[in-house]
Amino acid sequence: MTSPKDLESLQRELASLAKRQGDLEDVVLEVMERREATQERVRELTERVGAIQTKVDDATARRDAAHAEIDAEVATINKERELTVADIPEALVTLYDRIRTKQGGVGAARLFQRRCEGCRLELDITELNDVRTAAADAVVRCENCSRILVRTPDSGL
Repeated sequence: MTSPKDLESLQRELASLAKRQGDLEDVVLEVMERREATQERVRELTERVGAIQTKVDDATARRDAAHAEIDAEVATINKERELTVADIPEALVTLYDRIRTKQGGVGAARLFQRRCEGCRLELDITELNDVRTAAADAVVRCENCSRILVRTPDSGL
């Protein structure tokens, strides 16, 4: 070096570069720390996703088993209904199905202690007398909800 100014300038530049290098090393260390923390978080979340997926798979398996059980029960009930319907006059089955469709799935209701269990209303005395005098094999219907009344010993007649 020929001039002290050049030497001083180089020393300042070296100091500046050393400071810059130190700053960059600090940034690199900070990024590495953040990377490690992020990787740890990814591992934790991956484990949680695995645990949740296991629960989802278990719930799906239980749901599918319940669906299969329900389907089997529906098939059994449909077979039982077919056997029962075979012994009932077709006109009565048609009437029942028509009422069931109109009444939200319930076409017949038990008459229990002078109350229709379909609409939950008590029959008035005139209706009760009509039911009492009807033949045992006659189809009796509720005046309020039009469902077929099933008479039992507990009907209150």
